[in-house]
Amino acid sequence: MRLSGKTVLVTGAARGLGRATAAACAAEGADLVLLDLCGDLDGVPYPLGTQGQLEHTATLCREAGAAVLTAPCDVRDLSSVEAAVALAEERFGHVDAVVNNAGIAAPSGKPAHEIAEDEWALMIDVDLSGAWRVIRTVGRSMSARRSGSIVNISSTAGLVGYRHFAGYVAAKHGLIGLTKAAALDYAPTKVRVNAVCPGSVRDDSSAEGRMLAEIARALEVQVGEHEQTFTEAQPMNALIEPEDVAAAVVYLVSDDSRQVTGSVMTVDGGFTAR
Repeated sequence: MRLSGKTVLVTGAARGLGRATAAACAAEGADLVLLDLCGDLDGVPYPLGTQGQLEHTATLCREAGAAVLTAPCDVRDLSSVEAAVALAEERFGHVDAVVNNAGIAAPSGKPAHEIAEDEWALMIDVDLSGAWRVIRTVGRSMSARRSGSIVNISSTAGLVGYRHFAGYVAAKHGLIGLTKAAALDYAPTKVRVNAVCPGSVRDDSSAEGRMLAEIARALEVQVGEHEQTFTEAQPMNALIEPEDVAAAVVYLVSDDSRQVTGSVMTVDGGFTAR
């Protein structure tokens, strides 16, 4: 029970990596604050997580013994983030760890010169500025307590380029930069900031993930064949499971990683080693 006594806040917790991470933290003894937009966004061409899916994540965590708070949160809106964190602090006293998981994969699927300004702005606002808003909100109180762990979910797209994904790649590269800079900002107060870069994560039905399928659509890959296509690009000849990423997050949240900050952990089956 490596996270016993800790409260972990997870954004984008309704499904996918957010759900897998929340469940893994609950299994290690953490209490959970689960945040999600719980609605769709204009400009994102696929359905986002719902209130029902967020409550299902909460149920899974409660079944593992966790105390759970759920709340809607739009990471594009600082006041929404501040209100959600205030609820968390009212319920649990403080937040020990944050997992910045909220993100979108589209609008994508076009060369850089065809990206509309509002499409670019939306991608940066959710995938990069959203994480900064959460860090901005929890950073002061964590520093005052001289304790805390922040884990940003980036991507292999934060380390290499992908054709027709300029906005996503730029946002995820920016998230790596934010991680390193914030790690130095908070190192004197013992608050740690790290990033995890997943490779191609399987759309596990129990987590209700669909990110890989949406990336496939943007790349005009047949969705019925997309897992095999992505598997063939993996050096270890296997897709990443949501639980693989969640395990890395648990390590970075736990005291086992107390001297780890400013790091970028890849969970990609060797994809970026080439």
